[in-house]
Amino acid sequence: MKRLLALVGSVALMVVAGSGFAADAAPKQPAKIDPAKGQAIAGQVCVACHGADGNSVAPANPKIAGQFPEYLNKQLVNFKPKDGKKPERENPVMNGMVANLSAEDMQSLAAYYSGQKLKPAVAKDKALAAAGQKLWRGGNASSGVPACAGCHGPDGSGIPAQYPRIAGQYAEYIEAQLKSFQAGQRANDPNGMMRGATARMTDREIKAVSEYAAGLR
Repeated sequence: MKRLLALVGSVALMVVAGSGFAADAAPKQPAKIDPAKGQAIAGQVCVACHGADGNSVAPANPKIAGQFPEYLNKQLVNFKPKDGKKPERENPVMNGMVANLSAEDMQSLAAYYSGQKLKPAVAKDKALAAAGQKLWRGGNASSGVPACAGCHGPDGSGIPAQYPRIAGQYAEYIEAQLKSFQAGQRANDPNGMMRGATARMTDREIKAVSEYAAGLR
């Protein structure tokens, strides 16, 4: 009888232990995306730089209203330090802002801002924008600069989940990012595409395509 009880107890222990292992091995549930939660976070964390609706009023800060949620989430994830390592995209302000955001928070923020209406910037220099238009549509064959339209579209609307929409973005912000890619200071572009493209661009070409993109609709 004692042997039987001991055997039953052992089996029960194995079942409990096994169930615990199964629970640990179960896949994590995907983050719950809640635009309303994103709006609340935006009003507390992001509003000072990007505005409550994602339409920044300062050219140093990008307009993120209406941007693809996949792209916005990727940038937030890239800004976030992980496992004590440097973040993939370094920026003192943004690194601090996202440090305490969860995966759910970031996806909710991305969903909220992507649903807002962009108030586009404008091109201010017609001659520069005209030069940028040529580069945007045809690139520069002699130096190997590819046409921007190949990835970002003829109208700068981008391709969801692949290339961001940059139509109506501040020219100053676009220029700063292109130069950052060129210098290797920003390196979160898939397969180094932007670093490769900007490596062949002159300062004048960077300024021109930035000006043209700001005026796209």
